[in-house]
Amino acid sequence: MKFNNTTSIGENGIPNRRYFQKGGDNRTHHLHIYELYDFNITRHIAFRDYLIAHPEQANRYADKKLALVKQNATDIEAYIEGKNDLVKELEEHAIEWYEK
Repeated sequence: MKFNNTTSIGENGIPNRRYFQKGGDNRTHHLHIYELYDFNITRHIAFRDYLIAHPEQANRYADKKLALVKQNATDIEAYIEGKNDLVKELEEHAIEWYEK
């Protein structure tokens, strides 16, 4: 399925999500589509806003991602797995912060 020159990736590990990418192998854009009021909408927005409001945490996340790219330049699964624990930690703080 194509949507505005994007490629559908399906749920891609998150139930009830429709995930699209644009830019081919460069992946210039990611588009996540959920049903209205799905908790994952809040989760994504909270994560984004938390990192904007907490630059030290954003830097931690960026540093982790850069290190993983260097270690796993051709292994996307290792990259994703490598950042998972930090993402979960930041997500937990982000949701708590966002809901205050």
